[in-house]
Amino acid sequence: MNLWGPETTHSDVFRLVRTDPRHMPGKFEQPTDSAVRDFSGMLLDSLQEVSRLENKHQELSVRSIIDPDSVNPHDVTIASAKASLALNITKNVVDGVVRAYRDIVNVR
Repeated sequence: MNLWGPETTHSDVFRLVRTDPRHMPGKFEQPTDSAVRDFSGMLLDSLQEVSRLENKHQELSVRSIIDPDSVNPHDVTIASAKASLALNITKNVVDGVVRAYRDIVNVR
């Protein structure tokens, strides 16, 4: 593959060739991988996952009070730990974003 041949250059405009399929596509190139998504979609999916973990923990906690024999105490503890960890990570990410935004605003 010739990256610098006449077919890739035209006066001051040249075409960049993506040599690794894992690299992000350029402005005019359509993504070929369906796993490539935008940031807002990933953020919303992550927040929904945190909400799902919280709801699962709440459901298991309520079931353990109403019908203790139907729920294993270890499942409640694991669900609690997962929900707590997900919430802490989300809080840390939000704090980092807010801190970065403040730094950017204060640069001027």
